[in-house]
Amino acid sequence: MTQPLAIALSLLALTAQAQASPESRAQALLDAMREAGGVPGMSAAVWQDGKLRWQGFSGLRDVAQKLPVQADTRFRLASASKPFAAAAVAQLKAQGKLDVDKPVGALLPELEPAMAALTPRLLAAHLSGMPHYEARDASVGGARHVAARESLVYLKGRELRSAPGSRYLYSTWGYTLLAAAAEAAASQPYLDLLSSKVAPGLAIGPDQTGQSPAMSQAYHFVGQRPQPAPAADFSYSWGGAGLAATAPALAEWGGRMLQGRVVDAATRDWMWRPVLDNAGQPVGERSFKMGFGWRLDSDAEGRRTVHHAGSTLGARSVLLLWPQEGAAGGTSVSLLSNAMWTSSIERSAELLSAPLRPPVPGLAAQACPLKASRFDGELDGAAVQGSASFRRDADGLCRGELSLPDALAKVVNPGPQPAADKLVVIGLQGDLARAALVTPIGLADWRAQADGSVRVEGVAGRRLMLRLAE
Repeated sequence: MTQPLAIALSLLALTAQAQASPESRAQALLDAMREAGGVPGMSAAVWQDGKLRWQGFSGLRDVAQKLPVQADTRFRLASASKPFAAAAVAQLKAQGKLDVDKPVGALLPELEPAMAALTPRLLAAHLSGMPHYEARDASVGGARHVAARESLVYLKGRELRSAPGSRYLYSTWGYTLLAAAAEAAASQPYLDLLSSKVAPGLAIGPDQTGQSPAMSQAYHFVGQRPQPAPAADFSYSWGGAGLAATAPALAEWGGRMLQGRVVDAATRDWMWRPVLDNAGQPVGERSFKMGFGWRLDSDAEGRRTVHHAGSTLGARSVLLLWPQEGAAGGTSVSLLSNAMWTSSIERSAELLSAPLRPPVPGLAAQACPLKASRFDGELDGAAVQGSASFRRDADGLCRGELSLPDALAKVVNPGPQPAADKLVVIGLQGDLARAALVTPIGLADWRAQADGSVRVEGVAGRRLMLRLAE
């Protein structure tokens, strides 16, 4: 090859690389994640520094009619509904209409004594001792309710699982009670409170799957194939699991929280402080501590995050916020899907939004390995190896495919979604200085190392090291 031709080809490659915009990277990740998980439809959005920065849509909202996911498609939020109930209570607290440390029985005298003694603070932080779903709840979801207070009938005869304040015990029923308390304190139906005070003007409201053309259909996996999910009415717990939203609306609502527009800044910061148990210790599980309706955490760089995820029939969802990122108010990311699938969805939302957030400093460079044909490495110290191929797409984005060794397949193919026979790599920063390894259980964090190897974090908690070779 002549020197002028080599220089021209190099310049062409650099030009192609520059065309890979942050938005195109995010959309490529969303598409690849949906395909890997076998989920019919997904939607995501990023709000940043005061405005909606990006919104992405992938797949179908209705498989039978082949209708695509669109900007106005609403998805079930499942437990990502919980921060809305917490925000309603926090608004009432700030207005002096509700004392979060006063028993809810003063507002709801029909409660049995044990639950009447619980406080909003205990309920919001899952410190109340309230049970989560039980065997008796198999038939719940067959009736439509018009007020949160109507659902208190489902709490009759239930016993607390632990002494109030003694330990973290996740409970959606606790949020059924929390929403009823907000409704009583506001003297306003919960859905009216939501639309007028908590999320006014946004495409956020009750789940109306099967009742509204704006809603995505709901799916579940049967034999690793998505099938229409049985009908379910979540009005028994609007506070805990019963809302729906578009991805752009959910991300914008997160932005409003960051800006102090849902609750004032002082109340917001109070919500985002750890709640303490009776022994004075913060409570939570996995990596997060529990605030007032929000999970308090950090990302892969140790930057502060707050979030809440959800999983139920026909839904997997998350809202993830970076309060201190950016010059004008932080970043809010939503990720919604219309099937319940096994996923590390908080990490997936973090990586999906990475192209639109500040780059990670000090990463080792890794050019797109166009000549790579194989890899070897270790999964928790055990050897893995397979074939590899990489290319640049029309946008200049570096993409790769790795065959799936048996040891790694056992980790990333837990079901119920379809099993994969390969993994996809999509560049996030530079070419492959940072990338996303796309698996059936979501996105994992690929980072180039100074010695030429790759460290992958977020594969179901496993340690994965890889080396590419020609």
